Amino acid sequence: MRSFEDLDCWKKATELRRKLSALVKNFPSEEKYRLIDQMIRASRSVTANIAEGFGRFHYQENAQYCRQGRGSLYEIKDHLIVALDEKYISASDFDKLTTETEDCIIVLNGFINYLLKAKVNNIVKEPEITYDSQDSTVKESLLTDND
Repeated sequence: MRSFEDLDCWKKATELRRKLSALVKNFPSEEKYRLIDQMIRASRSVTANIAEGFGRFHYQENAQYCRQGRGSLYEIKDHLIVALDEKYISASDFDKLTTETEDCIIVLNGFINYLLKAKVNNIVKEPEITYDSQDSTVKESLLTDND
């Protein structure tokens, strides 16, 4: 993996974010600074936390950011319940989006478990990026936690 964009959990969360962004365009205008804003923020938080965790290069920190993203997925589930209760979405849309949110949680949980196992078993090499001030090129080397 070269980027957080290669992660299945980020890809699934991005697709969910796009669907939610399109969905809330149909909500009443009085929800603009309430439910709409909350749903957009929560969906953006998921992908942003996965990306930020990836950039930390340490298993435990990466897992912690993913856990925060998982919390935002649960927040999205609650917002979908509110949207259904307020009749802003149909039962069919609710079911589809709830299932998609739960799928994101499952995939993200898998990545979190992978990170925690990788930390214990030292099976993943984390890149360390160094900069050469002489020619301004980026050099990468692979290190293990034992280095």
